[in-house]
Order: sequence, then structure tokens, then C-alpha cells
Amino acid sequence: MTLLVSGFHLLFDFLAFKNDVNFWRGRKTFEGLSVKAVLWRGFSQVIIFFYLLDEDTSRIVLATSAVGAIIEVWKVTKAFKITVHWSSWRPRIKFGSINAEETKTQELDSQGMRYLSYLLYPLCAWGAIYSLVYQSYRSWYSWCIHSLANGVYAFGFLFMLPQLFLNYKLKSVAHLPWKVFMYKAFNTFIDDVFAFLITMPTAHRVACFRDDAVFLVYLYQRWLYPVDKSRVNEFGESFEKPAEETKEGNEIVGYSLLLHRPLT
Repeated sequence: MTLLVSGFHLLFDFLAFKNDVNFWRGRKTFEGLSVKAVLWRGFSQVIIFFYLLDEDTSRIVLATSAVGAIIEVWKVTKAFKITVHWSSWRPRIKFGSINAEETKTQELDSQGMRYLSYLLYPLCAWGAIYSLVYQSYRSWYSWCIHSLANGVYAFGFLFMLPQLFLNYKLKSVAHLPWKVFMYKAFNTFIDDVFAFLITMPTAHRVACFRDDAVFLVYLYQRWLYPVDKSRVNEFGESFEKPAEETKEGNEIVGYSLLLHRPLT
């Protein structure tokens, strides 16, 4: 049973990683995407990897966490349009320009993150102090990693809320990688079973159930703000024919019926 669940988990992890990379590689504009949430995910995935490493977690969980951390850090460079230029022996980091739509998105993103910070930062600081006073750790490094990881696990789902806030303000979910979300949804439910079968820290086990609630809200927004199929997506594709093509097709059919001739 454990082997079967692990196999499905790795399969959906691979599909989610593959589609996530494809989505971000072809992305030209980041209108409607919370770049601060992307930055947080990159930071949190790195922290979680070192936390799992410190806790001697199962190699399967550790391997997928490592790959996820690398991809999330790469997505940060894409979201902030970071490029590295070498001047003689010194690297120079440059940030790309943003358009008007991305500026509007960043303003809404900053608004959502500001509201979130009023609750998040005091709670994280209190949790770190509490654990230092009442719990024992092998070293200061272990305390630091555990405090950061507990903050990620306890309040990390709050950093998914700015994207929900953006969806609400823009009344759209067309900018989200829904194929990636579906693979991650399958993995979320597999994680619920996975959590009881594979060796992992309790905090990581509880976090598996935490993500279920946020994904259900995403699904509700998907139903509330249906995607306009005539709208061109980030790859320049549209799932509905333009009105001119439809009109032209109707005219051809009309002429054929008028002449009583079958279409060839």
C-alpha cells in the first residue's frame, strides 16, 4: 500500500513540476499573479527542505521537496524578471520593466500583503520566542530552522490568500495555471493518505490537510469567475474562433443551402 501511494505521489509530483515549468517558461506577462506570494513560496520551500533534512525525513519526501524548492526559486527569478549580467568578473543583477497591467496587479498585491502582515509577523515572533523558552533544540541552527518552518507551516497558507484577494479584485482566474493546480489537487488528497504512511514531522503532516481548505476556495473562485474562452491566454492561444471567422463560416453555409449544394 505504501509503495502504491508513493508511486502515485511521485507521478503527480512529476506532472505538476513539468506543467509548472512549462507554464512559467512561456509566461511573458505576470498580470493577475501575486509575485509576493511567489517570493514567499520560494523562501518557504527552501526553509521546509532544510527542516525536513534536519528531521531525517523519508528520502521520497526530501527529494520532492528539493526539486520543488529549486523550481520555486527559479520562478522567483521569472516573476521579478531577474537577469544576471557579468561585468568582467563581477555579476550584476538587473530587474526587467513592468507594464501598466502588472503595475495594477502589484498595487493590489501590496495591499493584500499589508493587511496580512498585521497578523502574520507578531504571531511568528511570538511562536519563535515561545519555542525558545519552552522547548529544547540540538543547536541554535536547529532552533532557527524549526522556528522558521513552524511559521511556514502554521501561517504559510495565509500567503496563499493574496492570490485569492487578487482573483476577487480582478474578478478573473484566467491567469492561473489550472492544469498545475489539478495535478497538485490530486497530490493534496494523496498527501492526506501519504501523511499517515510515510515518516515525516507532525507539522508537515498537519500541513497536508491545511492546503485542502485553500484549494477548495480556489475551486469556488473558478466556478464564480468562469474563464472567457475567447480570451487569448499567456501562450497566445484562444479556445474559441474569432467572430469574423464564425461569421464567414456561417455565410458559406448559407450560400450552400441557398444553392442546394452540399459542402465539399
